[in-house]
Amino acid sequence: MRFLVNVKAPVERLNKSIQDGSFPTKMQEILSELKPEAAYFLEEDGRRTAILIVDIAEVSQMTRVGEPFFLGMNAEVHFHPVMTPQDLANANLTELGKRWGGG
Repeated sequence: MRFLVNVKAPVERLNKSIQDGSFPTKMQEILSELKPEAAYFLEEDGRRTAILIVDIAEVSQMTRVGEPFFLGMNAEVHFHPVMTPQDLANANLTELGKRWGGG
């Protein structure tokens, strides 16, 4: 199942790893391990943020995705299941709308 993973790192901790030069290597190591379908980097709520799209086949794999950020960066990590256009097409919204639409 695809998940959007939102990673927000504390400013002070990430500043130190950028200044000592360890951040680029650590991030590349994590990305090489996770092999995200996509990775984007931005500012959110005043903090450096990474948005990753990863495939998680079973719930126990959430630790494999989250722990490098929890332990390595003291980051907040949020998991959101997401759908592709094909997944949405397969959801059979018309039938659900007829059944649960209340109309």
